[in-house]
This record gives sequence, C-alpha cells and structure tokens, in this order.
Amino acid sequence: MWIPRYLEDRLRRSVRTRPVLVLTGARQTGKTSILRRLFPDCGFISLDLPTEAEQAEKEPEVFLRRHPAPAIIDEVQHAPDLFRHLKTVVESRRDRYGQYLLTGSQKFVLMKGVSESLAGRADVVELETLSFAEIFVAAPEIGLSTAIVRGGFPELHANPEIDGTAFYNSYLATYLERDVRALTNVGSLRDFERFLRACALRSANLLNKADLARDVGIAPSTANQWISILEASGQVVLLEPWFSNRTKSLTKSPKLYFSDAGLLCSLLNIRSEDALLNSPWAGAVWETFVFAQLRHRERRAGRAGSLFFWRDRMREVDFVVDIGGRIELFEAKWTELPSENDTANLVYVQNAIGASRILAGSIVCRAANSFPLSGCFRATPISEFA
Repeated sequence: MWIPRYLEDRLRRSVRTRPVLVLTGARQTGKTSILRRLFPDCGFISLDLPTEAEQAEKEPEVFLRRHPAPAIIDEVQHAPDLFRHLKTVVESRRDRYGQYLLTGSQKFVLMKGVSESLAGRADVVELETLSFAEIFVAAPEIGLSTAIVRGGFPELHANPEIDGTAFYNSYLATYLERDVRALTNVGSLRDFERFLRACALRSANLLNKADLARDVGIAPSTANQWISILEASGQVVLLEPWFSNRTKSLTKSPKLYFSDAGLLCSLLNIRSEDALLNSPWAGAVWETFVFAQLRHRERRAGRAGSLFFWRDRMREVDFVVDIGGRIELFEAKWTELPSENDTANLVYVQNAIGASRILAGSIVCRAANSFPLSGCFRATPISEFA
C-alpha cells in the first residue's frame, strides 16, 4: 500500500526546476520508494552495492557514462568523490532539469559534497518519518496512542502485519552496524548503544553533554562527536532557544528531541498503548511527538528554521514559532483536559515579550476538540496540525 507524502508536490517541482535533487533523511523514511514512484522513467542505481560504490568512487567518469541522466543514485554518500564529477556533467547541460536525483541517509557527508561541488545546482530536501496526518490517511481507524508507539516509519503502516518490536530491534542493529561504523570510528558499538539509550531518557530535555558523558562513562569530547553522529543520521534534532532583546537570562543550551516517537518508545521499552499510558516517560514522549508534528507543519508552510523553545531561569515554553517577528506559543501537555493553570508559562512569556507580538498560544493536548482557555490561549488537539 502506498501512503501519500506531503512532499510529493515539492519533489515534482524541484525536478522540473533544478538540475539536481538531493533527498536526505534517516534510513527507512521512504526516500528511495518515493523517488522511484514519482519518477519511474529515471534509471536507478544503488551505491549500497559495493561494486557500484567502488566504481562511482574510483572511476566516476565510467560510472556516469554507464548511468546517464536522468537517474536516481541511491545512498550517494558511499562515493564522496562522485560529487565533483557530477558537477562537470551537470554544467555541460545546465539548461536540463532533473538530471540526477540523489538520496542519502548521512546528512553531513551529503551536505559537504553538495556545498563543495553542487552549490547553486542542487535542491536539498529532507524526508522525515510520517506525520500523524499522513498516518491517519493510511489508517483512519488508528488511535493516537497507538500511532505514537508504532511510530512514523512508512513500512509499519503500509503493512500493519509487521511486528513493531521486531522492526525497531532490526532497525537499531542495522543503524549501528551501517551508519555508525560508516560515519566514524566508534570503538565500541555497545557503548554507542548505551549512549543512544541514555539520549532517549533525555528526549524533550535540555542537552547537557557533560552529564550525558559522565552517565555513560565516556569523555565529553566523545559525547559531542556521538551527538553529531545522531544528528547526521537523522535520529535526533537539537532545538535552539529563541532570543529577544527584551528578555533576559535566557538559556543558551539546545533541547534534544528524537526525530521519531516510535523509535523513542522502543528505546524506552514502551511497546504498547497501555505501557505508554502508564509510563513515567509519557510526558516526554508526547512532547517529542508534538515537536515532530510542528516540524512537519512548519516545513509544509515553507518556514524551515522558524521553530524554537523559550526558557529563562524561572519558566519554559516548549515551542515558539517565529513568523516574521510575531510569535506563536505552544505547550505540550499529556492530558485530555487542560485547565487555565496550564497556561501560566504562556502568560509569563506573553508578559515578558509583549502581548502585541503574540499571534496565538495553545496547550497541545489529547483533547478531542479545541476549546478556549484564559486570555487568547486555547486547548488544541494534535489533529489540528493536519
């Protein structure tokens, strides 16, 4: 079963208007599937095949003659030297669009090649796991808690018979063996897995690398490197704080979020809806899930880089959306019936930066319907982000 993705129109437009498309994202988010479905007339080459990757790296001219445009080159990060030769081919016929469609699950390697060789020639798009809206289209009968625990990897919803626990166990093993080893010389995959699980316990919290390193038993410099690996492979996102000249004593540390709530639940050993409902980590899982839906919303609106959080020494608001200097505020609450007391932090920030700058404020909760709270604030179900 094919699950429609909100990025489909964006990808079609990119191929009509740019010589090269670079599609990034974590493994199993559907990068290869969506390109092959949308552009069936393109040739397809996977550099997961060692022979293809070796030729692309060592004999790029021969490789590109064998695979002329238009072509999809999958997992292109396995051949970094190919980017320079792609530039030459693309430049020789700059007026042709949609020449090469590249995918990769290691963002830093990809972006280094793009910035050095394909700057101005490539459109870079990131494909995330399914949003709740996309899941609901595929399975309208699915409950919210079930959607959170099962996560947003498309294969889990295209084939509901797949066992979620087995999927995530396999995903984790594959991720450690392939991406982690490829990105850096990690001395112990066992230590890295412990580090990954320690990060899961900190999702939706301020990132303190020194504390994280101490708890796992590694050097702070190693913790910093391993966080970069998780970012590069699309497993975590660091959310930066929002600053205003009118506010004082704001934190400078980012917050750590896992990209997919299902993977987070797996790492926390939350395997069912009942386990989530009774978990002490339910609030952090919910905030992580809300963060993912807000990221989807902002990208659909073409506002990449608009999402932040707000925190000073006294209060925190989970999410701030900056739209041209005016602000939307969001608090994530694991409740079905928020009260006016839940708006206290929203009111505090409203007073700190001025009510004229506040576009709206919401408590994002598990309520069935939206309803007003104090002032201009509302209780908002997650379905409204669809």
